[in-house]
Amino acid sequence: MDKKLLLDLKKEYELKRLKAIERAEQKKIEIYSKYPKLQEIENSLSRLSIETAKSILLHNSSQSAINSLKNDFSKLKSQKIELLNSLGIKEIDLEPVFSCKLCSDTGYINQNGTSSMCNCLKQRIFNIEYNKSNLGNLEKENFSTFRLDFYSNEVNSEKYRSKISPRENILKIKSISEKFIEKFDSPEEKNLIFMGNSGLGKTFLSNCIANELLKKGKTVLYQTAPIMLEQIINYRFDKPNCNPDIVDNLLNVDLLIIDDLGTENINSMKFTELFNILNSRLLNQYHKITKTIISTNLTLQNIYSIYDERIASRIVGYYTVCKFFGEDIRFKVIN
Repeated sequence: MDKKLLLDLKKEYELKRLKAIERAEQKKIEIYSKYPKLQEIENSLSRLSIETAKSILLHNSSQSAINSLKNDFSKLKSQKIELLNSLGIKEIDLEPVFSCKLCSDTGYINQNGTSSMCNCLKQRIFNIEYNKSNLGNLEKENFSTFRLDFYSNEVNSEKYRSKISPRENILKIKSISEKFIEKFDSPEEKNLIFMGNSGLGKTFLSNCIANELLKKGKTVLYQTAPIMLEQIINYRFDKPNCNPDIVDNLLNVDLLIIDDLGTENINSMKFTELFNILNSRLLNQYHKITKTIISTNLTLQNIYSIYDERIASRIVGYYTVCKFFGEDIRFKVIN
């Protein structure tokens, strides 16, 4: 990981956290100036907290005296809550509103004496180092902007080799995608492979899924197959400017989206690296649930003819195949 990038992000997080605290303090000042009784209770609570802490640390008070201080504190706390309720104010309204509730905008979570990077900071790094423009359309490409009318209701078995219409088909795929999101943490839920020509909504639906999982605090990493495999090869050969975390991130990210499978230059080394990524994520070797979405213009027959048996068998056995068909919706968007 780029140390400068991490340092800059830590500063960004610290500033964001301080601003949230400042806004909360300003809100407190405004409320307390309007309701002086609240300020009185708050001052008394602060004084009792300090007295109790001193008594415990200095061992200069009896246990009964300490219990008395705690009892007074509890009574004042109840008075404060009652007064806030009477004013239609919740106690949480006086607390800072952090963008990430898990780490309180610190970027790190402390559990059982150990500190680990929060998913929000991981995702920020992924967005800068990998996703950049790839997931830049999430505000526009989500389930709320899904356009069913872009898909024909006409059944054309000769043209599409299907007994259902493009609209019925995309509704089935949308339902599969929603189940994938809902059951994401289930080991039984399969990965997804989106197959079909360009302009049928594969990337759009991938972004819809990414959007919902990001809301759930999951990390998402988007890579086109050619760039992903080139980055891995560069790392293996220790080439300049390669990302030393690329393989670890590809294996550990909650959702990996591999776009344009089949457009990469094929060689045995890339076969091996692609298999290692797909297989390692399936084996759950890091003891966490990870899922993968593959998007490709290839058919299953193409995959069997281009890739070796190991890769094809992993896809067939562990991925739900979603075949997209219909007219190119990009022209409909333009029109």
